[in-house]
Amino acid sequence: MIRTLDQMVENVLALRRRHRIAVAWAQDFNTIGAVFKAFNDGFAEAILIGNKSRIKEICSNSGFGPGLFRIVDSDNETSASEEAVRLVKSGEADIVMKGLVGTDKFLKAVMNKEHGIMIHGATMSYVGAVEMPAYKKLLFITDTAVIPYPDLNQKIAMANYAIEMAGRFGIDIPKIALIGASEKKSDHFRYTDDYAEMCKMALDGRIKNCIMDGPLDLFLACDTKSPEIKGVSTPVNGDADILLFPSLESCNPFYKSLMLFGGGELAGLIRGTEKPVVLMSRSESEKSKYYCIALACLMA
Repeated sequence: MIRTLDQMVENVLALRRRHRIAVAWAQDFNTIGAVFKAFNDGFAEAILIGNKSRIKEICSNSGFGPGLFRIVDSDNETSASEEAVRLVKSGEADIVMKGLVGTDKFLKAVMNKEHGIMIHGATMSYVGAVEMPAYKKLLFITDTAVIPYPDLNQKIAMANYAIEMAGRFGIDIPKIALIGASEKKSDHFRYTDDYAEMCKMALDGRIKNCIMDGPLDLFLACDTKSPEIKGVSTPVNGDADILLFPSLESCNPFYKSLMLFGGGELAGLIRGTEKPVVLMSRSESEKSKYYCIALACLMA
């Protein structure tokens, strides 16, 4: 079982393969620094797409020559995103990564019906693995970035993507907490109806390879003392591997608070695509972006 993001990197290194990453609108210090570290560690190559002179300047200022990478000049975010996706779709690259481009423009290229890399009929979602000092293992969370208010079918897809990713980390039967403000079903929170149906599906095998319960608050999901204190019986029992949130506006601030205030680091990935898609906030650290590259290589 992989318990830290550094252990994840060790598993990627053991693959002994360099994956090719196409970076859209790449003129960003943290992105280029993360790509260089992945290159230097031996598991990635990169095609940097964007303002060529600015990319070369950042490479030089960062202490390494721009000749390490192929650089493709592009005059705007849209064309850079389209070119990055084209390179992956054509097989010239294995992974597409967001640089300084806005998320909406980047995902528009990914989702383009004719030239994009969405799997036909799939739900696009985002799963992240968070490492933080306050929790004893990695915590997978979804959806931080894509679906504003997921319906039942989208929540099922989110759960399945997280289960698959956890499996790559050696967690065969992850514990999934369906997160809410309370452990009680309520007409005020309509998502609890979906949670009840999902728990039935997990019990009868329609959602496979997991232990699932919800709604649960964060204490019941992640604090082993809380179920006894609150008198709540739950198979998750304060030992969750996966947290599934009812909305983007609840999940996104949660993960960002872990990054900003909790000393957390994230490795995250878009799911539902033909090839791995690395999408992060432009404010993310170089270290988190490096971990995202490593995760994409693990899942490729």
